[in-house]
Amino acid sequence: MRSHLSKHAMTWGPKIVACLCAALSWHSACVAQSRELPDFGSPADTILNRSKEAQLGRSVMLQLRSAGAIVEDPQLTEYIRILGSRLASQANNGDFDFNFFVIDDQRINAFAMPGGHIGVHTGLISASENESELAGVLAHEVSHVTQRHIARSIYDNQRMSIVSIATMLAAILIGAATDSTEATQGLLMGSQAAQLQRQINFTRSNEHEADRIGMGVLAAAGFDPNGMASFFEKLSIRYGAARQNVPQMLQTHPVTGSRIAEARGRARQLPQREHIDSRGYSLAKARIMVLNAATPDVALAQFDELDDDSPAKRYGRALALSRMTLSDDAERLFRSLVTDFPTVITYRIGHAEALMASGYTELAMEVYEEASELFPRNVPLTISYAEALIDTRQPAKAHSFLLDLLNNVPPTPAQIQLIARAANAEGDVGNAQYYMGEYWLSVGNLPLAIDQIRMALEAPGVDIVDKARFEAKLELWTSFLPEDDRRRGPRRGRGDEAGGRSRG
Repeated sequence: MRSHLSKHAMTWGPKIVACLCAALSWHSACVAQSRELPDFGSPADTILNRSKEAQLGRSVMLQLRSAGAIVEDPQLTEYIRILGSRLASQANNGDFDFNFFVIDDQRINAFAMPGGHIGVHTGLISASENESELAGVLAHEVSHVTQRHIARSIYDNQRMSIVSIATMLAAILIGAATDSTEATQGLLMGSQAAQLQRQINFTRSNEHEADRIGMGVLAAAGFDPNGMASFFEKLSIRYGAARQNVPQMLQTHPVTGSRIAEARGRARQLPQREHIDSRGYSLAKARIMVLNAATPDVALAQFDELDDDSPAKRYGRALALSRMTLSDDAERLFRSLVTDFPTVITYRIGHAEALMASGYTELAMEVYEEASELFPRNVPLTISYAEALIDTRQPAKAHSFLLDLLNNVPPTPAQIQLIARAANAEGDVGNAQYYMGEYWLSVGNLPLAIDQIRMALEAPGVDIVDKARFEAKLELWTSFLPEDDRRRGPRRGRGDEAGGRSRG
């Protein structure tokens, strides 16, 4: 899971994006609207309508992904997506397509971005003591999105254009990715960025609104409504008097005693329920502990120090042993977990992967086959199985499994890249290029997507059906280009490189 960012990139990239997005989202005072009132639109729509908001969000996501800050671990991604979707389903979401993702950063933070993109740091997941605390933070961020705080703040500060915001975010991320801290700090001293930074210290009303609405979402989703206040209170007690090493969460979400008291009071007015943490929550924390440890032996020692024999501890130990290349020991632990908890997909994935690492390929394939029959179209399982099929020179079967998943479950960019790899290994170069086009489209880079689809049309062996499909996509995607770009014709350069990667 560790990204290839430099130390400074990991320190500044997600941190500054979170600060800027949070600053944007807190600028204006706002009044909650009843769900029963009709939506006649908002003055903010004249500055940042939903289409532009989605475009801005995709642009920032592209920069985050290019900088390597987003965790592409399928099991962590699946957990945070399920948790986030459970909360979003209880929100008055205003037709937002939410995208929940994990940032590879051990500091405590979460943030909302334009268009429904919500990021949570691995550090926040680890710092939470129960699932209601984690869900409380996500519910708060969901409410920032549904109340359109970002669009409203931009409306209140009309001198800052959408282009300037996107450009500034991109420049900060590029500075972080290239380890240029001087350039990054210089940019923050610019008038626009400094203005955004100052907003953090003055605006509170959007935070209170996100608390109030988020707490309702939290309770409606079946979590303990005290979770939100509980987490912020713990952070406040732990870091309230600190002048250094204050978590980013407290810098971008200032917490006062009165705010905590108000949150506690609102929680008491909601139905009280005891929420039992999901197994996915404890396994996500264990997985992060292993993936973020300096070495697998350090992680193993941490689990050995725990005074319990919980399934999460057993899973963490098995994962650490697997990463220490002690695959036989890991396989035995995973096998015992599958025996004790046969419905937990994570244990079956770990068992199959340990068997593969130990060289027991046939047994691993039997485990994958059984699990796929029991849990069809499970995303992490299908990805793990497909990777094993490609590694054992069965790319056509991997392609088939991944295509079925792609046609039934909205794919992540990493999934699209994997199906391109499977098609490539199968020798289906045209579809490999086509999938890479879909990949570039999924991360918001339309010109490179069009380059890839043009290359797919030029690939050898493309049949009539695929050619018609590629041409239809090319016509559709090209129609979204500005008129000047449509006249300019095909681009080359990075598009060729992307195609080369998909063939490799």
